[in-house]
Amino acid sequence: MTNPAESTKFGLATPPLFAALAPARRVLIAGAGGGFDVYAGLPLALALWNSGVEVHLASLSFSELELVDRDSWVTEQVVAVTPESTSPDWYFPEGTLARWLAAHDLPSTVYAFPPLGVQTLREGYRYLVDRLDLDAVVLVDGGTDILLRGDENALGTPVEDVTSLAAVAGLDLPVKLVTSLGFGIDAYHGVNHVQVLENIAALDREGGYLGALSIPGTSREAVLYRDAVAHAQAATPQRPSIVNGQIAAATSGAFGDVQFTRRTSGSTLFVNPLMAVYFTVDLDKLAARVLYLDRIEDTYGRRQVISRIEAFRNEIPSTRIPRAFPH
Repeated sequence: MTNPAESTKFGLATPPLFAALAPARRVLIAGAGGGFDVYAGLPLALALWNSGVEVHLASLSFSELELVDRDSWVTEQVVAVTPESTSPDWYFPEGTLARWLAAHDLPSTVYAFPPLGVQTLREGYRYLVDRLDLDAVVLVDGGTDILLRGDENALGTPVEDVTSLAAVAGLDLPVKLVTSLGFGIDAYHGVNHVQVLENIAALDREGGYLGALSIPGTSREAVLYRDAVAHAQAATPQRPSIVNGQIAAATSGAFGDVQFTRRTSGSTLFVNPLMAVYFTVDLDKLAARVLYLDRIEDTYGRRQVISRIEAFRNEIPSTRIPRAFPH
């Protein structure tokens, strides 16, 4: 497997994220953590579409996909959600995104995976690789818990992230990347971001870190992203995305305790410019550092993944001691 960090000549003038994707003509950008995570990939998708790259979107869904009309199912593991796809489920980010894309004359199919284990999710990805003739996959995490290896003091919400990571790690593709948007958001789930930075530094030493890239607040990508997030908030008022709401606020220059939904009442938010930065790593090098990835490799269902992560955490003798950011 070719390592983008080794095969591509990176320089300051071209962001390594785009240098790594430069040879790719057909790219799948997939939300790794489920739900609205795919929205965090929109700025990247918009930039690639604008440069002539064929981009497809996918999402590990939290919706009741079994309620989606059967014509939208292309395999047992993949639903091709279009603006015409129907579902009685009020929580359907993939359908909402498909309608927003169509309204902006953008490719409007969003592929959705039901909650799966590694083996079954990989089957879904393999289907898309073959059907779309992909040469690159970018997993996008809204937050940073996908960058954790397993011995941190807290793992955030790792189940979907690590399932996606393991599934794509088993694919044979020229380019496989992970990018996270929303640095600091996972503090709500106990993630220590000094440990996140420590992990990124370790990946950098191994040639697996492709740098950080800020989304300019006045850029077309940021403006359209904020519009998409606002559209999703209006479509899902009972459960708007806390993650993308904060990222969108950060791209507009908001700072501090920016409240936009009752879901965060009682919590103090810390919206800041770091939330509008993509941190990108080589997927295979990241997967190689996850201490429990082998334990979930042969899983077929989500509950198996949950139980094996819990077993791993119960067995490790100690976790890394968290530290406060010193500045």
